[in-house]
Amino acid sequence: MTANFDSARFRQVLGHLPTGVVIVTGLDAEAQPVGVTIGSFVSVSLDPPYVGFFIGKSRSWPDISSGTLFCANVLSDAQTELCWRFAKDPVDGAANRFEGLEWQQSSNGMPILSGILASIDCTVESVTPAGDHRFVLAQVTSLHTAEATHDAMVFYKGKVGGVALNAI
Repeated sequence: MTANFDSARFRQVLGHLPTGVVIVTGLDAEAQPVGVTIGSFVSVSLDPPYVGFFIGKSRSWPDISSGTLFCANVLSDAQTELCWRFAKDPVDGAANRFEGLEWQQSSNGMPILSGILASIDCTVESVTPAGDHRFVLAQVTSLHTAEATHDAMVFYKGKVGGVALNAI
């Protein structure tokens, strides 16, 4: 990093750009559910259908990436506790993130969390180093939306909240 670069200012300025919030879920080598909160999930391409996200240092991602499948769970603004539960690396192992949670299997066998707005099943295409993160590019294999009773969760200025759109 450049000696005069102000990383705190960088985070503060980029915090003005709202991002959607998903929990990427998968199964570890023992077929136990694991997941991590992601605030950089994006659509990349329609043909082929690609999505991507950036992952930093995470105890959960190596377990998920040991396979090639994952499911992105799109959070609602009512799922703040769930967001933070999966955002911080657990001290007692990733499996207890799922303790007491209801979930079902997606079409590719990955965990879909209850109450989410949508799920996106994916197969990892590539993982590319990108500074202190890695960019995960994945092909979409299945899509599902739920009956929306809440707005989507967004991360903005260091906090989570809902997206409220005004009619034009």
